[in-house]
Amino acid sequence: MQYQFKFNKILKIKEREKDQAFDVYNQAVIRFEETAKKLYDLLKKKEDLEEYQQSRLAEGLPVQEIRHHQHFVSSLEKTIDHYQKMVANARTQMNFQQEKLMEKNIEVKKYEKMQEKDLTGFLESIKQAEGRQMDDISIQLYMNRGN
Repeated sequence: MQYQFKFNKILKIKEREKDQAFDVYNQAVIRFEETAKKLYDLLKKKEDLEEYQQSRLAEGLPVQEIRHHQHFVSSLEKTIDHYQKMVANARTQMNFQQEKLMEKNIEVKKYEKMQEKDLTGFLESIKQAEGRQMDDISIQLYMNRGN
């Protein structure tokens, strides 16, 4: 007698869905990391620029160059604001995909637990059938010896 889990096809589908959810989650993590790195680079660039401007102010610099720096910093701040929103969106998307992955994982675990219980029951029924068969053989041997 061969064991066959009655929900095997569903389990395979759920595992495939979990794998797909894992891939989508990994993509969301990568997007978040890339966006966060770009934001970090922009913030570092702004900090370096402000330090450079402070050192140049100590030496004295023309008004035109100060305006140029202020305009560049203003433009950089707009870009930073944009990337902060992108990072927040990427984080939200990543968290959403993580929740979906956890749900899919829980579904697979439920089916695996069902399979485990079903297999245990199957093995127990085989053990009982073997026990009954051994009893029958013992009875037949006893009856044959008595003849």
